[in-house]
Amino acid sequence: MKSKSKAKIKVKTSLKVLAIETSCDETGIALLEASGGVRAPEFKVTANLVASQIAIHRPFGGVVPNIAKREHLKNLPLLFAKIKKMHKNFTPDIIAVTAGPGLEPALWTGIEFAKSLAASLNIPLVGANHLEGHLYSFLLPGVRAATKPLSSSAARTRAAALSSRAIFPAIALIVSGGHTILLKMDSFSKWKHLGETRDDAAGEAFDKVARLLNLPYPGGPEIEKLAKRGRSDAISFPRPMLHDKNYDFSFSGLKTSVLYYMRDHRDEVNIADVAASFQAAAEDVLVKKTLRAAQQFGAQSIMLSGGVAANKTLRARLKKEAGAIGCSFFVPDVKYNLDNGAMIGVAGYMAYLRKKKYPLVANGAMNI
Repeated sequence: MKSKSKAKIKVKTSLKVLAIETSCDETGIALLEASGGVRAPEFKVTANLVASQIAIHRPFGGVVPNIAKREHLKNLPLLFAKIKKMHKNFTPDIIAVTAGPGLEPALWTGIEFAKSLAASLNIPLVGANHLEGHLYSFLLPGVRAATKPLSSSAARTRAAALSSRAIFPAIALIVSGGHTILLKMDSFSKWKHLGETRDDAAGEAFDKVARLLNLPYPGGPEIEKLAKRGRSDAISFPRPMLHDKNYDFSFSGLKTSVLYYMRDHRDEVNIADVAASFQAAAEDVLVKKTLRAAQQFGAQSIMLSGGVAANKTLRARLKKEAGAIGCSFFVPDVKYNLDNGAMIGVAGYMAYLRKKKYPLVANGAMNI
């Protein structure tokens, strides 16, 4: 008797995604149209709404978790109502929500809101890794630091380039307020952890140095702005772990060096020179370690993402250095560097197709 061959079940790869992000102090809801699958993913952002809490947290010099939670609870239904009004005919196939890492009181607000929505719409709910959102954010439409979207023909060209195996292996640097991580990517679904910060993340160091200079929160953009008026070679700040053979980072000592410099030169300090010299020191470590990894592992491309990737000096320098060693350079449009729902939609889509199930509980310490 002949055995019947089992037909393969084809997984649907063209999906409409509703995505929710509440990991810190940005409330984000986005609508995406995703296609192409794990090997050649393409995304169209239908809507990407973000409610910022910067003005609320600025008097405290940083994010207050319970205040962030309160604001998310207020903003989520408002943003969702706006989304529904703008896109009445958009019916999502799945909902993606950030499960971690982040501030757990803030994460829970998004998770519970998403659970309620998924139950009411009777569609799957997918937990997303915030760090994977940053990692994949370069797949979102747009050009590096551009203010205009790609034309349809340019978008097709870019999608073709991104789907090509020629971009792998790649070295990915994720650099934000809470994380500094270096990865070796072999594909869109396979990567190896090379190193991370042992203490302060780069973005955290920027914020702390900004406070030393009496600059407002968030400190990163303020440091960058002030650094334009200073000399990057004025002060010889250390480059921690620059020559270590590993790919870990450390920024706590650099921050402390700025503290000591401010204490010892309080009567003659030029804060623009301090900002420029600190920024140069931090970026030296980030850029040189990334380039060394690219050369060691024969990378075809370098990817930069995370909140600190919005720093124009870092973007320009890493792009130039990547080109000098023959690597392609990918970085998302600036609006996707900061926390937003669109990147969570990408991470959720990829996790759904990879059958990577993140528990729908707030996990502040989740890694990639």
